[in-house]
Parts: sequence; C-alpha cells; structure tokens
Amino acid sequence: MDYTKLGNRIREERLRLNLTQEKLAESVSITSAYLGQIERGERGVKLDKLVAIARVLGVTVDFLLKDYISSPDDNYINQIHQLFHNRTNSEKELAVNMIKLMFSYSQRNQD
Repeated sequence: MDYTKLGNRIREERLRLNLTQEKLAESVSITSAYLGQIERGERGVKLDKLVAIARVLGVTVDFLLKDYISSPDDNYINQIHQLFHNRTNSEKELAVNMIKLMFSYSQRNQD
C-alpha cells in the first residue's frame, strides 16, 4: 500500500478545513508528530485511528482510501458528500430537489 497517497489525502482534507496538525491530532488522540509521519507517508495508521481521522475530517474511510477501493460512481458520491459537509438540512434538501429536477428534465428530453 502506498501510504503517501493516503497521507496526502488526509493532509488535503485537513487543510481544506483549516485544521492544524496539532488540532487534528488532539481530536483523534494521537501526537502531532505521528500525524505528520502519517501525512508524509512514513508510517501506516491503525484502522481505529483512520476511522477517527475520517470522522473529524467529515469524510469516509473509503474516500481516504479511494486509490485502492473504487467503483465507477464512488468519485461522484464522494464529491456530493464533500459538498454537503457543513451544510444545513434545508441546503441539502434544496440540492437534492435541484438534482431531481435536473434528472427529470433530462429524462423528458430523452423521451
């Protein structure tokens, strides 16, 4: 397994949320030095810590591991998941209704 890709993805998501290594490490009960090693791909990460990191980052474990586990629709689902992160329920409902409307319109034009 290429831990560099996993570490890069963790770093990208941490930075997207404007979290420091210290804050993320504290949130998952590891040292910031260990998190730095994970992000640089120098060390692997235990499953329980990977789950905790994913939870704090608001992503799924399969998103973090997507270079190793994927299906054709996973990328789209992960993008939607990211867009929905930190949104209100009314914003999410609006987005779902817009997608439904778009699919309905597209289906009518194909018929």
